[in-house]
Amino acid sequence: MPTLNDLKPGQSAEILSIGGAPALVQRLYEFGLFEGETVEFLTTAPLGDPIEIRAGNTRLSLRKAEAAGVQVQPK
Repeated sequence: MPTLNDLKPGQSAEILSIGGAPALVQRLYEFGLFEGETVEFLTTAPLGDPIEIRAGNTRLSLRKAEAAGVQVQPK
């Protein structure tokens, strides 16, 4: 199953599931990431970590380790 890390800049996807440590999952929910939400992959930092995504009107930077727990369906 693809994760946020597998997306390319400008690509959108629907979140299918969010996994990981309970504290991380809670934090992602607080940022507005939910199953069914559409996100857009914006860019990767120059050294490859973190990545930047947009969920609604919110831009988030996530470490690749955090993004690996977010399974998506590319659009």
